[in-house]
Amino acid sequence: MKLMIISDIHGSAYYCQLAMQAFEKEKPDKVLILGDVLYHGPRNDLPKDYDPKKVVAMLNEKKDYIVGITGNCDADIDAVVLEYPISEDLIFFIGDRTVYASHGHRKNETNVPPHRKGDILLNGHTHVPACIEHDDYLYINPGSTSIPKQDSCHSYMMVNDGLLEWKDLEDGRIYMSKDLSK
Repeated sequence: MKLMIISDIHGSAYYCQLAMQAFEKEKPDKVLILGDVLYHGPRNDLPKDYDPKKVVAMLNEKKDYIVGITGNCDADIDAVVLEYPISEDLIFFIGDRTVYASHGHRKNETNVPPHRKGDILLNGHTHVPACIEHDDYLYINPGSTSIPKQDSCHSYMMVNDGLLEWKDLEDGRIYMSKDLSK
């Protein structure tokens, strides 16, 4: 299965549109959104072309492909206007590895959920792309679609046959990768 992972759109119609263009180019089987979809939150500046209603419309057009996770800036009403399934966290598999996906404000590198050696913790929240090998798990973060931090680019991640690729949302270049079969 080919999976596209995005996080932290924060209501930016501009960067959501770029993500939908990447969706059309990549043609994933599913899209996982790791939260913070519509609102920017009190610690972030307004992202470019802040328009949550446009973001809702764009994502609802792709509702058959999307599953979502609740972020710390998401409100209960989001689950009413967004027409795809949304949950607190998600567990799925990449090959023989279990992936525990959450936004990252509760379960993260300092509060790791129960896992087995080799499992993957997938978070958004920090707005910083990451691929960090810990002694007994792999931490990955796709970075932020609209408000990247620590000089990272606007980004998304693709997962295909055990290959993880972090891509620049603006030019499509792969800037980091990890082959899980190695």
